[in-house]
Amino acid sequence: MGLIDPRVTKQAKVLVDYSIKVKRGDKVMIVADFGAKPLVTEIYKLCVLRGASEIRLHFDSYDLAEIYYKNASKSQIKAFPKISMDEVKQIDCWIRIWSPSNSRGLTGIDASLISERNKTIRPVTDWRVEKTRWVITNFPTEALAQEADMSLSDYEDFMFKVINDVDWKKLFKQQEKLRKLIDKTKKVQIKGPGTDLVLSITGRKAVNSAGKNNMPSGEVFTSVVENSANGFISYTYPALYFGREFHDVYLEFKNGKAVKAKASKGEKDLNKILDMDRGARFIGELGFGNNDKIKRFTKDILFDEKIGGTVHIALGKGYKETLTRNKSTLHWDMIKDLRQGGELWFDDKLVQKNGKWLIKL
Repeated sequence: MGLIDPRVTKQAKVLVDYSIKVKRGDKVMIVADFGAKPLVTEIYKLCVLRGASEIRLHFDSYDLAEIYYKNASKSQIKAFPKISMDEVKQIDCWIRIWSPSNSRGLTGIDASLISERNKTIRPVTDWRVEKTRWVITNFPTEALAQEADMSLSDYEDFMFKVINDVDWKKLFKQQEKLRKLIDKTKKVQIKGPGTDLVLSITGRKAVNSAGKNNMPSGEVFTSVVENSANGFISYTYPALYFGREFHDVYLEFKNGKAVKAKASKGEKDLNKILDMDRGARFIGELGFGNNDKIKRFTKDILFDEKIGGTVHIALGKGYKETLTRNKSTLHWDMIKDLRQGGELWFDDKLVQKNGKWLIKL
């Protein structure tokens, strides 16, 4: 084996020792694209050293998924993955590493096929999210760098910096103050260019996300009273869904439901996705990006929803710990940048202006 980049070794340590805290006797599953082998190797080594009793490896790639969706029959798409369900029930820790060689690999696939398959495998996903210690991260590739409009070396510097050079325990403490404030808040109003949206979060529970499930992280999120959203929002950045881009997305809400959905690019598919089930046009998550080390949009929701001074709203399924009642196969985050002309109001009090908190964190 050649020399390992010390930044990769450090990332593995952050994931194994901080995010999921692998301990003696744990059963670990590592799911990764083929390009992530250097990071997989370091994670595997650390899991062995920490005393994991079993380590399962599952490699994947966009071209295998493309082959599947282009050739699978309707009965195959709807066939429940029993082996996957059995396997996820046996594991304690789950790590997913994205390192695509082509980030647009599924652009030519009918969105309804992907939606149908996601609906079929939802019980596996729910078990993994709710009953394992899990984390999702990236490993740098040319495709990710190109999406972010960076060279590969610049993207590597960016990615390793926002994962390895953050004091995650310190960020968690800072965000605890925000989490407690959100828990006390009943009404949120988001204002900005093309945006005036009022939401109720009464009785919901906020979550402090500081690197345990997403790496990188840096957000506080909650759920929204399902029938409460009224107003409209214009999203700043393209909304991304399985390699597709939806530009200038505009949503209009009435009594919680997105009754109007427009886009300058992809409007027909946007509405097709939002019609996949009854809960897809309702809000499952309201999140506040709070990581000031992430400053730029990279077309990767793992990073972009954490940009300090942004908010994101996920249509569809929310997270149980936030006490959401919305059920859907969809969970689709879209981002509003508040750093230029945006305002956040909590219970009619201005708490953020132009992306800067006016409250002490």
